This record gives sequence, C-alpha cells and structure tokens, in this order.
Amino acid sequence: MRPWLARMVTRLYPPRWRQRYGEEFEAMPELGPGDLGTLLDSVGSAVREHIFPTRGGSMERDPNSFGAMVRRPSAYLPVAMSLFCLVMVLGGIGVGLAQGGQIVRDKDEGSMAHIFQILMTVQMPIVLFFAVKWLRRAPRPALGVLALQAGAWLASCAPVYFLHL
Repeated sequence: MRPWLARMVTRLYPPRWRQRYGEEFEAMPELGPGDLGTLLDSVGSAVREHIFPTRGGSMERDPNSFGAMVRRPSAYLPVAMSLFCLVMVLGGIGVGLAQGGQIVRDKDEGSMAHIFQILMTVQMPIVLFFAVKWLRRAPRPALGVLALQAGAWLASCAPVYFLHL
C-alpha cells in the first residue's frame, strides 16, 4: 500500500482511533507489501470501528455489548437448559414414533418429565438474577439476551403444549 493511500484509509477510521493508532497504521506500508486484500481488510476494519468501537489501548470491545453479554453464565445457562429440554422432548417423541409409530403419553410422569420440570423451574431464578443485575447497567443488550432466553424457553415448551405431552 502506498503512503498516500494509507493516509486516505486512516481518515476512514473514527477520530479517537486515529489519535491512538494513526501513526502506526500509516507506517504499515513500510513493513510489507500492500495488496488489494490489505486495502479491503483496512477499509472493512474502519467500518467495523464505526459500528463497534474499541476501548482504550487494550483493543477490548465494549464489555456491555450483546456479544459480551451472551457470554456471561447467567445469560447462556438458561438458554442451554431450555435447549437441552427441547432436545430431550424431541428425542422422546422421536423414540416413541420409531418404536410404536405414535407419540407415547405416560399416565405416570417419567424421569424425563421430572428433569424437564426441574430444568425449566431452575432457570427462572437465574433469569431473574440476570435481569436484576444487567437491565440497569446495559438495558439494550440485556433486553436482547432476555428475549433470547424467552424464545428458548417458549421453544422448549411449545412441543409439550401443542402435543399435550
């Protein structure tokens, strides 16, 4: 990449980024060959910086973003529990259909039903903890995570409700 082109690409970045990394970025052409791929990567990175700005000198993303929020145990555990319940219910339906050609409904609830009930109940305090902790700190990403948790919960309850299991 030519030095004049590096200066032009540097102008695509936000002002705070340019203050911190602009000189280093403009020195990049001296380090190696600049081809079309390097130019496209630099322009794409500039666009990403406007959408998801980095913080400080450590280049860490916003700790309260949706992606960072989903990685918290209180965010992904309820989703994982709901998806496990969904897989368990669909697996039970599949086994029943494979063995007898129809959905088996036990008069006495079996162990799968008890595990389903326990998992669906245990996740409620975790969701409440997440909501209390994160709704005031980062409302927008927290609402997105809560919507994801609610969607997973509804998806796991839907077969039970609609098939009268």
